Amino acid sequence: MPVALITGGSAGLGLALTTTLAADGWSVVTDGRSADRLRDALGATPGVMTIPGDVADPDHRVALAAAVRTLGRLDLLVHGASTLGPLPMRALRDLEPADLTRVWEVNAAAPLALTRLLLPSLQHSRGVILSMSSDAAVENYGTWGAYGATKAALDHLTLTLAAEEAVTAYAVDPGDMRTGMHQDAFPGDDISDRPLPETVVPHLLALVRRRPPSGRHRAVDVPISDEPVSDVAILEPVAGRTGI
Repeated sequence: MPVALITGGSAGLGLALTTTLAADGWSVVTDGRSADRLRDALGATPGVMTIPGDVADPDHRVALAAAVRTLGRLDLLVHGASTLGPLPMRALRDLEPADLTRVWEVNAAAPLALTRLLLPSLQHSRGVILSMSSDAAVENYGTWGAYGATKAALDHLTLTLAAEEAVTAYAVDPGDMRTGMHQDAFPGDDISDRPLPETVVPHLLALVRRRPPSGRHRAVDVPISDEPVSDVAILEPVAGRTGI
């Protein structure tokens, strides 16, 4: 049975990806900062193990890695948890160093630290890393400086890991979506014209299925396959390497 760890699974794209994979027979470990929100979103969903906590907390990351090890393998690691920073969003000159540090810790440092804990499991199962990026990582938008800079860092860290380690990794811009985070970025605006996160999931799974060389992608540019989710290629563990 394939195994995925998805951070930020209580809402938005993380929730959509978690429920899709679980419905198709995957075992999914996921988290969220709010225990109540995580419980309300996923409850006792078959195949899903929920662990409340903040991905920027080292003890929480250890708990996530321990949960994965009980399942014996890791085929997909999705870095979905992120923060916009202080709300309402503001210009860089109005941010304190502590604000920038917090955004860095959640959006870049925590994914790297979690990946380091799980590298042996990923390499053993020949798994895939998906880091959720943004167009703000490559474009400059007013008030998006802290978020965009940390997403650019996440892209670089993800793809450098792919260059250094025996692991396939993608930094993926999912595009604008109708999520709570997007609404937080545009308070008072009507974002009902944005696509639901569920529409992005098939593109992500098509990318994992095809396994092109590691790199940065826009989800919308990845053609959707007609194959079911269960046909995502899960490789046999590397012989002679436990890594778990």
